[in-house]
Amino acid sequence: MSILAAFMVPHPPMIVPDVGRGSEKQIQATRDAYLQVAREIAALRPETVIISSPHAEMYADWFHISPGKTAEGSFARFRAPGVRFHEKYDTVLVEAIERMAEESGLAAGTRGQRDASLDHGTMVPLYFLRQAYDGFRLVRIGLSGQPLEEHYRLGQIIERAVKETGRRAVFVASGDLSHKLQSYGPYGYAPEGPVYDERVMDVCGRAAFGELMDFDKGFCERAAECGHRSFVIMAGTMDGRTVKAQRLSHEDVTGVGYGICSFYPAEENADRCFLEIRQKREERRLEAERDRSDAFVRLARESVTSYVLRHRIMDTPEGLPEQLTGVRAGAFVSIHKQGRLRGCIGTVAATRDSLADEIIHNAVSAAARDPRFPPIRPDELKWLEIQVDVLGEPEDISSQRELDVKRYGVIVSKGSRRGLLLPDLEGVDTVARQVEIARQKAGIGPDEKVRLQRFEVIRHH
Repeated sequence: MSILAAFMVPHPPMIVPDVGRGSEKQIQATRDAYLQVAREIAALRPETVIISSPHAEMYADWFHISPGKTAEGSFARFRAPGVRFHEKYDTVLVEAIERMAEESGLAAGTRGQRDASLDHGTMVPLYFLRQAYDGFRLVRIGLSGQPLEEHYRLGQIIERAVKETGRRAVFVASGDLSHKLQSYGPYGYAPEGPVYDERVMDVCGRAAFGELMDFDKGFCERAAECGHRSFVIMAGTMDGRTVKAQRLSHEDVTGVGYGICSFYPAEENADRCFLEIRQKREERRLEAERDRSDAFVRLARESVTSYVLRHRIMDTPEGLPEQLTGVRAGAFVSIHKQGRLRGCIGTVAATRDSLADEIIHNAVSAAARDPRFPPIRPDELKWLEIQVDVLGEPEDISSQRELDVKRYGVIVSKGSRRGLLLPDLEGVDTVARQVEIARQKAGIGPDEKVRLQRFEVIRHH
């Protein structure tokens, strides 16, 4: 049995009359659409309702699935303690999802619970659903800081677990749209806000789920969206199937976007295997990039591959150019996967007999010894993007006015504590931010007097 249907819904507490106390009438169209969703789910009579919520447990590198047999919650923090929930979890389906995630190498499971109570992103959908239907158990899933592709993959795993257990299941993707639609709203206005709402409602209205993974992370952050990753998990549950989508409502009168859509999957359709299509396209791009890379990057990649596959540091190859064998310098090797940092280790000054040896050893450290990340696995190798930065000699400077965040890296020192940040990094747009991060890396307080140095790099992609 596959997922019977899926629904994209918002979760404003004010929509519950005991919370809104009349203000819920501002979003009556959303209430009406919500009641329709509840009726449609009741007509399907699911055994299990799976809810993904941005306000459940959330980790940067882990999808949390709520454990245990039961959970409780109320709207007490929204001045409505009488609206209470006591839910039974579908432990069999949870165990199947957790096992399949582990087998697939997806970082998801029931470990890491900090608060067992239900969140409002789960309770608002439950409020409407419980008015129409009472014959289901719950699975509650949090979002993650992992890439959108991993959220989609979690959706695929959920679908496989539903099939294996034979459950009649419905998926509810809880999430508001942009929080920055109106200047009078609680979060203010950003031009990206209305653009995000229009775009996501168009994509979901067409069930063009592959396009959900095309949304830029920075754009989503500026729009202050809430539910995008929830929608992507939902999309993954319907991968490879034709989907009948219906746009039920969209409102922005409070300055926050509330969108509701319904999705009914039908026959299998190979043209809608969106993650597979995306991965093939990305694989072709990375192959072309590897073909264009210079000797510095090729050497770093060869070192990473050798260590990951054979657990040994490679010897320095014959025939390398003089710029690698006849020069000594510090170098950083940065590894990215799906646009996210996967490892970065380097040396400020030369520690090896040649730059080639410096790159070989630093590439191994970036792949296997960066304490922020687990060692790179063999199945990740083809998805890696590698960058090599060769550092020039550091020079002392008297103030931050001599820095340029695009041109210079910075070294901040206080005694034996030292923090370094490379130039021209994504998300580091000001010198103040550059120095702040370098201080944090060194464990140096914001008011401590420091030695400042700058350096230039030659960057190899």
